Amino acid sequence: MAKISSASTLDSIALLLIRVPLGLIFAAHGSQKLLGLFGGHGLTATLKNFEAHLGIPPVLTLLAIIAEFGGGLGILCGFLTRFSAAGIAVTMAVAMYKVTWVNGFFLNSTCAAGKGHGIEFNLALLGMALALVATGGGQWAVDRLLGKR
Repeated sequence: MAKISSASTLDSIALLLIRVPLGLIFAAHGSQKLLGLFGGHGLTATLKNFEAHLGIPPVLTLLAIIAEFGGGLGILCGFLTRFSAAGIAVTMAVAMYKVTWVNGFFLNSTCAAGKGHGIEFNLALLGMALALVATGGGQWAVDRLLGKR
């Protein structure tokens, strides 16, 4: 068995510290859109809402929901990490463009009438996803186990 260096272990801990919150955030948000959990509207309402208010066709909305829910679960356990993270990165880029860009940079804690949140949070999630696209899930990922076979 190969000896694992302390630098490699620290790198994998860092990747795990990115994967867990990012995976939880997206699995939760995806479950709102797909299953109606956590106060979400479910699949049918989300498809209609995205088309009516954002001009996003149902097939692209479905891909975004799959990226969020499936990608969140994938990142959480480190399965198809780069692919899952790429889907989330694209979803965040679209969210920034279609929804939050007009509101500026900052999260608006008061969210005054007509003013939504800015790109700040989406940008942080995009950066986390891109880090995983670049590096993969680390040594404590299902990807690593599958790669040894």
